[in-house]
Amino acid sequence: MNLRADCKKCFGLCCIAFHFSTTDGFPMDKKIGEACLNLKEDFTCNVHNNLWNDGLKGCVIFDCIGAGQKVSQGTFNGKDWRQFPSLMNPMFEVFSIMLQLYQMLWYLHEAMMLRSAISIHREIQLIIDKMEELTNLEPDKLLDIDITRQRENVNKVLVKASRFERNKVCNENDDLGRNNIINRGADFIGKDLRQVNLRGANLRSAYLIAANLNGVDMRGTDLIGADLRDADIRGADLSKSFFLTQRQINAAIGDNTTKLPIFLDHPVHWGNNEVVL
Repeated sequence: MNLRADCKKCFGLCCIAFHFSTTDGFPMDKKIGEACLNLKEDFTCNVHNNLWNDGLKGCVIFDCIGAGQKVSQGTFNGKDWRQFPSLMNPMFEVFSIMLQLYQMLWYLHEAMMLRSAISIHREIQLIIDKMEELTNLEPDKLLDIDITRQRENVNKVLVKASRFERNKVCNENDDLGRNNIINRGADFIGKDLRQVNLRGANLRSAYLIAANLNGVDMRGTDLIGADLRDADIRGADLSKSFFLTQRQINAAIGDNTTKLPIFLDHPVHWGNNEVVL
């Protein structure tokens, strides 16, 4: 299953299906169903190559993980909302559901990569199979999905997988056990964490906005849902962090010395910043 965005196969859904505002780093305040002023007739972006330089941070950060092309070419069989206006609202509503399904699939596939969680791989695979079946439903059936229930089912196995992985890291390093006491949603906004040992830490849904993680070793750290906006991860080692997404990375401040998992990319806008210690 392709969990990579391919904008060339999408009908610019992220540029019209959602509400966004200039305060979130978008080019304009717009309502759901209103097209971004930079969306061209062929669904390409007028300023795509200059998003960062133009200050369109929200556009740079966003990543649909492939949900856009799935809805455009799969669910709606290549029929775009401009040629078929009656499909506009259903397509946008389905995109919102599909995006959430794809986000869950991203985490589930990553959980399957954790060897420490091999005892629950079969359980995870069964959920993946079911989730993929849901992504192939007709539009009306997709809209009937109980997303909250799906999230609850997925979260149960992700919590198990996280515990296996973090315990493995902590068992390998006896001095790391104390990191498990970090509570979900911990507030580290603007904090200097360079001297904090975060290996094997539970940073689920943590607020790391503008936190200083420069050069920090974060291998074996659970970062699901962590807010990394403007977090300084230059020189940090996230190569073995897990439940991390491209969207989180795009929102952070890194450079070419930042170590990432092999399935994530160094954002172009990071450039060649020097590490500041």
